[in-house]
Amino acid sequence: MIENKKRVLARKNGTGRVGLWEEVLFFLDFLFLFHQGKRKIHGRSILLIIGIVLGGINIAKGQVDTVNRSIPFEGFKDEYRGEQSARIVFYNVENLFDIYDDPEKNDDEFTPESDRHWDKWKYNTKIVKIGKTLISIGGWEPPAIIGLCEIENRDVLADLVGSDAMLKADYEIVHIESRDKRGIDVALLYRKEKFELLYQNNIRFPLPEGERPTRDILHVKGILLGVDTIHFFINHWPSRYGGHLKTEPKRVQAASILRAVVDSLYATNPNVNIIATGDFNDHAEDKSMRETLAAKPSIDKLPATNGLLNLMYNKGGVTEGSHKFAGKWGTLDQFVVSTPLVRGESKLAIDPHDGHFFNAWWLLQKDERNFGYKPFRSFQGPMYIGGYSDHLPIYLDVIKGPH
Repeated sequence: MIENKKRVLARKNGTGRVGLWEEVLFFLDFLFLFHQGKRKIHGRSILLIIGIVLGGINIAKGQVDTVNRSIPFEGFKDEYRGEQSARIVFYNVENLFDIYDDPEKNDDEFTPESDRHWDKWKYNTKIVKIGKTLISIGGWEPPAIIGLCEIENRDVLADLVGSDAMLKADYEIVHIESRDKRGIDVALLYRKEKFELLYQNNIRFPLPEGERPTRDILHVKGILLGVDTIHFFINHWPSRYGGHLKTEPKRVQAASILRAVVDSLYATNPNVNIIATGDFNDHAEDKSMRETLAAKPSIDKLPATNGLLNLMYNKGGVTEGSHKFAGKWGTLDQFVVSTPLVRGESKLAIDPHDGHFFNAWWLLQKDERNFGYKPFRSFQGPMYIGGYSDHLPIYLDVIKGPH
């Protein structure tokens, strides 16, 4: 109801956006509805929340007062797909932690007692926002497969699939706890009417001596759309923290492990269907992706056998990508697919030009220091601003039969 009011007001004032003070009023409207429908909020608490909102004006205005609601969904297709097609999504949801301290993990930053004051309200707000976004990526029909990274545990996933937006889609969870010291894992969600799970495994890989353990690669095998077997690999490769060149060997190692698994699958079945997706923490032209994984930039560059195509190779640029760092967009989140899927050699098919960013306006905020927009995060520095993630989701469609 409140969102409908916003859209009406935005059309009425002719700006395509809602002003900051109007956002404050809508927030108070939300508190009133919350008070009526769920539990009592004391006047002192309301005043405190108003103070927090007004105190964060300079940061909040970057999102609520300047993001143009008419930003297009570039190439977005929202038609009903039914039995003929399945939408595949990947989203780095940035630090989706619960509020409880796990003594086995370095998660102290995300507890109510931490400097971030990561409490139940902030956690539930993020769950609701991420859930609504994931469902929105599907258009008229929820995505069939969703790959995720930066989730803490299975409980967080259970809360996500049980949120109001996602509950009716009846997602199943595939998650295996990794050795990452911070406790952030990868996971896969799937709809049973689109995908039949056959196998799941986490691929661990050694890193140089003295390096801390990192996230595993999640391998999920199943039957998609009832017609053919497909392998999904959900990745979150070691970060660039400490410098790109210094950390590059870790990602090269991850790429070599994934490449070895891909080659073993090709050796068993030359027409194998593979979709590797995730936050690779490298761009398509970097060594790990271009040389070690050997993911090609276009279909005409594919080898005769054992080929992989990077659907995101030529995507992005000055004004778009999946991640923005130091004022520059990049595409760390990618889809890499096997040759049979794009050459009509399988019962499943992907358009070789597919692969899109989901750049919905609510996921963006004005980049005050640089050009254009940037992803709308939960935190800006230590201050909570109530956004989503520092990444944008990506998606593609798999259809029945040769393309």
